[in-house]
Amino acid sequence: MNDNHVMNRAADNIRILAASMVEKAKSGHPGGAMGGADFINVLFSEYLVYDPDDATWTGRDRFYLDPGHMSPMLYSALALQGRFTIDELKQFRQWESPTPGHPERDIERGIENTSGPLGQGHTFAAGAAVAEKFLEARLGHEVMQHKIYAYISDGGIQEEISQGAGRMAGLLGLSNLIMFYDSNDIQLSTPCSAVSAEDTAMKYKAWNWNVLTCNGNDVDSIRKALDEALKETSRPTIIIGKTIMGKGALQADGTSYENTIKTHGAPLGGEAYINTIKNLGGDIENPFVIFQETEAIYARRREELKAIVAKRRAVEQQWAASNPEKAKQMKDWFSGNAPQIDWSSLVQKPDQATRAGSAACLGVLAEQVPNMICSSADLSNSDKTDGFLKKTHDIQPGDFTGAFFEAGVSELTMACMCIGMYLHGGVIPACGTFFVFSDYMKPAVRMAALMEVPIKFIWTHDAFRVGEDGPTHEPVEQEAQIRLMEKLKNHHGKDSVRVFRPADVNETTICWQMAMDNMQTPTALVLSRQNVNNLPEGNDYNHVRFGAYVVAGSDDDFDVILLASGSEVSTLVAGAELLRKEGVKVRIVSVPSEGLFRNQPKDYQESILPKDAKIFGLTAGLPVTLEGLVGANGKVFGLNSFGFSAPYKVLDEKLGFTAENVYNQVKDFLK
Repeated sequence: MNDNHVMNRAADNIRILAASMVEKAKSGHPGGAMGGADFINVLFSEYLVYDPDDATWTGRDRFYLDPGHMSPMLYSALALQGRFTIDELKQFRQWESPTPGHPERDIERGIENTSGPLGQGHTFAAGAAVAEKFLEARLGHEVMQHKIYAYISDGGIQEEISQGAGRMAGLLGLSNLIMFYDSNDIQLSTPCSAVSAEDTAMKYKAWNWNVLTCNGNDVDSIRKALDEALKETSRPTIIIGKTIMGKGALQADGTSYENTIKTHGAPLGGEAYINTIKNLGGDIENPFVIFQETEAIYARRREELKAIVAKRRAVEQQWAASNPEKAKQMKDWFSGNAPQIDWSSLVQKPDQATRAGSAACLGVLAEQVPNMICSSADLSNSDKTDGFLKKTHDIQPGDFTGAFFEAGVSELTMACMCIGMYLHGGVIPACGTFFVFSDYMKPAVRMAALMEVPIKFIWTHDAFRVGEDGPTHEPVEQEAQIRLMEKLKNHHGKDSVRVFRPADVNETTICWQMAMDNMQTPTALVLSRQNVNNLPEGNDYNHVRFGAYVVAGSDDDFDVILLASGSEVSTLVAGAELLRKEGVKVRIVSVPSEGLFRNQPKDYQESILPKDAKIFGLTAGLPVTLEGLVGANGKVFGLNSFGFSAPYKVLDEKLGFTAENVYNQVKDFLK
């Protein structure tokens, strides 16, 4: 245990670095970072277990930061570990710097998650805690005995997602989860008292959390709380640490600048910055310095960790020798490679809803991918994720041998916890709900895309054919929205999200195969509620892998191309029969994934959709969904209004999604 005076000096070191990073960048949030410096210093220098020589060690403790605006605190603490240089701290918020305004996932640097919208980071941590328990149940305590630490702020506590994360973590008894709540009572624009009078401790107690309180700026108080948290065996722990916003800050006139809104989201500035650095014991001429006392603390911790890790690795090696099959499994699961799946036993019933086709695929996955977790937002019997559930059982309090995560009615929480499962490593997550409720999940989808998390989103009831439920449940604009994300590229130049809307159960099979092969980006499968006729006999479904292809039976010499995705393709097939009777030559193109199609060579794209061709598109969503494919000379028939409440066959008739209307629309288009 380190001398408290030296620990306080190290915390002040973090405060100086954090304030100086913001000052140099002329942008950022110094106050919270300065208030949280004591906790982060105690955790990182005395409690967090990691391998100084191997940042990717599977047995490491994980630390998930929720308030990403407190990145200067994290970068400074990681610099003390030797993972960032002083020069990199000086480049805070600058072009191509490894220290962006909000931390971005980089395990080699000690950053486990990208911290974006408040509330998501600690929910990732809850998901990671589920993953660790899930893996412990399969591999053993010898290799899964680490802790998941989370850091949350007043804003994260207020975000609605915190209710879902708190509820699920408490229900499942995630005793491996320890969360520090930096309770400084100051927000960006108001004191917390202006927006909340809730009893946070009672709230978490009601969710079955072990609730501790401490002085978040006192070394001994923090240690005592962490020691108690580590003894907990049946509940997650929240440590409510009362901290001082902008601790140590002085104004230009030398009076206290602590506990003020102004330090939250702006540089201290001018004389206030100078006075603060001096007050904290820094050199205003050279504030970017790691004190010798601080270096000594972290050097000592590195030596301690080498001994701790050596013992853990010895246990792991003994376990591997005694459990060679499990050891191979573990290596495969943490490799990040796609699982090996034998799809030969899969038989799809013809003319079924694509959600039913997905259920059949999920049944195969439940049997063959033992590190896969599937989830649903209380809709497993409707979104047909029960195809997976029927081959396993729920994850339950005290029993993590199941592989189905019942999230309850909380789509955003579900998505973020599933993302957290992947961030932990060793787990492949999938989650399902109705497509219209993907609106609740968009912030998580975006973060998954930014972090390149290969989660599988299963969205069913994909169109107005939800029917009697009415316009509240009929996704009209949702496909256009997710297709916009499909057009974004990630840092590696790949589609940020891979989107599939299969035309029948056989296309669904290929789409699921590609989803499981895709370990670089999120995949979305958009599936029908209603039955859909299979595509014409002889169709080569392997061409689905190109994103768009000519459906078998279409004419090579054509007057018009009929183009759609999902269930509208079968409507085009029926309409084409009527057109052919009048001598109209038709080519039908199914486009389950525009993004994948756009990644094909130009000559392939031109072979499917020649630039001078007349193209008619049919979509159950907004016409803009297909306008980029049909081109300036094309026409799209879609919806420009919300849906209506009626049986789906009535809606097909009333809204014009029939073979007869395809015939009429195309005849008019060709004129």
